[in-house]
Amino acid sequence: MLQLTDSQKWLLLASIGALGWLLFQLAPVLTPFFFSALLAYLGNPLVSRVERLGLSRVAGVALVFVVMLVLGSGAMLVLVPALERQIALAITKTPQAIDWLQTWLLPRLSGQLGITLSIDTDLLKQTLIGHWKELGTLVQQLALDLGHSGQRVFDWVSFLLLVPVVTFYLLRDWAGLVNGVDALLPRAVEPRIRLIMREIDAVLAEFLRGQLTVMTVLAVIYVTGLWLVGLELAFAVGMTAGLVSFVPYLGVIVGMLLASVASLLQYGDPGHLIAAFGVFGVGQLMEGMVLSPLLVGDRIGLHPVAVIFAVMAGGQLFGFLGVLLALPVAASLVVLLRFSHREYLRSRLYTQAPASAREE
Repeated sequence: MLQLTDSQKWLLLASIGALGWLLFQLAPVLTPFFFSALLAYLGNPLVSRVERLGLSRVAGVALVFVVMLVLGSGAMLVLVPALERQIALAITKTPQAIDWLQTWLLPRLSGQLGITLSIDTDLLKQTLIGHWKELGTLVQQLALDLGHSGQRVFDWVSFLLLVPVVTFYLLRDWAGLVNGVDALLPRAVEPRIRLIMREIDAVLAEFLRGQLTVMTVLAVIYVTGLWLVGLELAFAVGMTAGLVSFVPYLGVIVGMLLASVASLLQYGDPGHLIAAFGVFGVGQLMEGMVLSPLLVGDRIGLHPVAVIFAVMAGGQLFGFLGVLLALPVAASLVVLLRFSHREYLRSRLYTQAPASAREE
């Protein structure tokens, strides 16, 4: 095992600190590159499979890249207008929601609590309408600001152009980049680092590719089930619940809350509410018994609280870049902790008997 002197240890620690500070400062610039690296990591196994079919690396990259581009563009063309219609529908339902709050919910709460609860519905409606107008004015002002701000337009255009370009080149040169990093490793620790990186790669592959698939399948289940129930906001509620399912149990909780409000506003009876809950119950059973064991596995070991903390901490420290990196970094740290734990159990610090026992 490679032995470091005290000065080398301090130099390594200082280098890690400097790297963290540099990432913090360059987070806005590095975001498209890390996003591209994530896409390339997800697409590299597909390129390798295409290569095994007899095509060249460049041809495989081109094929996978075109498929990813078509799927991404198609998803945006379908999802954005659909979500826009659902948001508009939710806005039109708001006055009805206020009336339901005043005539149904508050009287029942008042009876249960023994106190009188009331709200000024006219003032609430006027306030909401005023905020909607402010929101529309804000959007218009933002559009004008983007039109007059060359720097912001350049940032958006550069992001949209950089991501596909960088993704393509990373996919093409992935093997060379990995070999280049491997060549820089000290030969004394190279086998051990290779072992750790293979385990990290296996965990990340299970988590990222598996969890993305689980989220997509759950979104389809929720949207389809709520649509069969007759919920008008089925698409918005189901998509939201599916997207936040990367945190265990958060998707079903958020989905049930949103479905409860939407169902009561639309129907006002418990029958449809129970049916909506049944949809999320089926989705939860599918996730726990089929999807997660089959697609994600149990090797990751990320506790739900750790997932929430990682996402929040990453977003707080590095913004959108931190959100992108939070779960991959957390999964990698779990692998490192497991490796350290195994090394500790084999070390003399753990196995050596106490001095009193040796003397006896």
